[in-house]
Amino acid sequence: MLLNSLGYENEFISLTDIARYKSDMPHDVIKNWMRSRETIEFLGIWESLHNPDFKQVEFDLFRGEAGLNAFTMSPTKWIEGVNAIGIVTKAGRYGGTYAHSDIALEFASWVSAEFKLYIMKDYQRLKKDENSRLSLNWNLNREIAKLNYRIHTDAIKDHLIPPELTPEQISYKYANEADMLNVVLFGKTAKQWRDVNPGKKGNIRDDANLNQLLVLANMESYNAILIGQGKTMSE
Repeated sequence: MLLNSLGYENEFISLTDIARYKSDMPHDVIKNWMRSRETIEFLGIWESLHNPDFKQVEFDLFRGEAGLNAFTMSPTKWIEGVNAIGIVTKAGRYGGTYAHSDIALEFASWVSAEFKLYIMKDYQRLKKDENSRLSLNWNLNREIAKLNYRIHTDAIKDHLIPPELTPEQISYKYANEADMLNVVLFGKTAKQWRDVNPGKKGNIRDDANLNQLLVLANMESYNAILIGQGKTMSE
């Protein structure tokens, strides 16, 4: 039912599949829905909110004719007429008419209130599954970054800390190396992050996104190698 398209990943749902719930001629069901003035108004509002290239003049013409006995509308006519992005048509084995979830839910409520509820539940389940996967990936990358940080600190301990340093000096050395990576990746030190985020729990790395955590893990590993090779921070 879902189509990845136009930057709305996992946001497009098949109107053709929904229409089959009501009729074995789904294309006619969709066309009948699109003849309604209320439908044209809804589609026009959606496009005006999301589509910078929406053709307002052409939309006004459609809106003026909508609801008349002679008025006809199809997905292709709508897409080509107003340069729509909220509805797409797809050819081939899995072809049909697809629409952004906002529009699909509106269509589902027109077809059947019961089916609208089904679509809403199914869509919410899919989004929940997606969020769970994102959370799992974030936790995994955070753990990798933590493991590589241990490799990083071991390299500092073995190669950069002479025995005569005080505990305070040793702590500064660790923080200095870590903040070098923080500045490279985040553009600020851990202290600077805390100063501008006084109410947040955790630290600058707990606030990182997935891509940043992956880059950080690689940077820590590579920096440990450079430290072992005797490279200085300035190098």
